[in-house]
Amino acid sequence: MKNFASKVKRFMKSEDGPTAVEYAVMLALIIIVCLTAITAVGTQAAAQFNNIANKVGGASS
Repeated sequence: MKNFASKVKRFMKSEDGPTAVEYAVMLALIIIVCLTAITAVGTQAAAQFNNIANKVGGASS
């Protein structure tokens, strides 16, 4: 346990800790932006397909 505590202290003192956190935050933001874009494109595509299906007359809903 003492060894683990000393490793944590060393990690916190080094610059690797904040850099890893910054990369994690950037990755999370990129994932959120990608999911939002994919959702928006999927919604628009579904609406367009439904519109075409209704014009063709093949949609029953």
